[in-house]
Amino acid sequence: MLTLQLFRQNKDLILDGLKKKNFKEPEIVEAIISLDEQRRHIQVQNDKIAAENNSAAKNIGILIGQGKKEEAEQIKAEVAGRKEESKEIANKLAALENEQMELLIKLPNLPHSSVPFGKTPEENETVRTGGVRPNLNAKKLPHWELTTQYNLIDFELGNKITGSGFPVYIGKGAKLQRSLISYFLDYNTAAGYGEVYPPFMVNEASAYGTGQLPDKEGQMYHATEDNFYLIPTAEVPVTNLYRDTITAEQDLPIKMTAYTPCFRREAGSYGKDVRGLNRLHQFDKVELVQFTHPDKSYEALEGMVEHVEKLLQSLGFEYRILRLCGGDMSFTSALTYDFEVYSAAQERWLEVSSVSNFESFQTNRCKIRYKNAEGKTQLAHSLNGSSLALPRIMACLLENFQTPEGIVVPEVLRSYFGNDMIN
Repeated sequence: MLTLQLFRQNKDLILDGLKKKNFKEPEIVEAIISLDEQRRHIQVQNDKIAAENNSAAKNIGILIGQGKKEEAEQIKAEVAGRKEESKEIANKLAALENEQMELLIKLPNLPHSSVPFGKTPEENETVRTGGVRPNLNAKKLPHWELTTQYNLIDFELGNKITGSGFPVYIGKGAKLQRSLISYFLDYNTAAGYGEVYPPFMVNEASAYGTGQLPDKEGQMYHATEDNFYLIPTAEVPVTNLYRDTITAEQDLPIKMTAYTPCFRREAGSYGKDVRGLNRLHQFDKVELVQFTHPDKSYEALEGMVEHVEKLLQSLGFEYRILRLCGGDMSFTSALTYDFEVYSAAQERWLEVSSVSNFESFQTNRCKIRYKNAEGKTQLAHSLNGSSLALPRIMACLLENFQTPEGIVVPEVLRSYFGNDMIN
């Protein structure tokens, strides 16, 4: 959520940022500023009444001490009248604040100056590429055929017990999935990220804090009786671990990693985009979350990008890193890098990670703060990234490392998997 201070100081910056993000209701900005001016004007009135009543309270004590009870009673009556007026003003303030908040939560985060203009994924910028494309023979198979051939995943069984997009991992497929999760967590903790294991359901306040509500309500699975939401990513519970807290500046950065299943409706996609593991309603992911000093968040972002890049390199994938344009960014992000891995059997790029800086957008909603050297409380910056999302990594691993003898297991996974081949 954008801070009111920014509206007071730089309205044009907000309007320019919303334009880059292709936001369709810029008139909300003027409405917020108008409500803020009304609220501050009424607050001045309320503060004046409070000051008058404080002064009167002192005078009442003096007058009673002097035996001037009639004068004291008259002032008491005036104080009572002002208190009633103050209650009416407080109600007006509350109504204005609620109206202002309803508008504030509709506005997305502002993009960083380096974010390119654009509306579609085709307008994202390629930052760099790496790795080598595998040279597969003409009989190469897509992963949904390989999983059947080697009895790794049963999509039909998942469809029977739940529905489409809920696969069942079997035997070596389940073990390979577990091996990837363990390797990702060990890789992250070795880099200084503390491991946490959070709940897989969150309350409304948590989903609001990270910006999933009200923006992505239709994509989330909702347990209506308890008003809990199944998490779309570990970012939600892990970020909220520090909701309503104040951290000492010297304790920043705070770095965490977590494995969770993730649940997303992901409606509206068809054809090859949803075949096999390409798009699921339940999938596993290992996540990174950081809280940093505002002056160091972009340095931390570049560090997270390098961290994920080296992880992909260790697996032996061809990859590319994209800087998302304004129209392709999430509601909450100020700058996002997407990682894509080349699927040699499908002959297309598949997104496997997003790494983002949210600046103070989430921490303002969650009230995640730190106390600086002068003792002043400030908003921290939050960042998160996938390290990594499992489905498309699994798909590319099976496809890119297939041979006539079986599927070669990347070297970094062999100690976890217990073998160098799937056959």
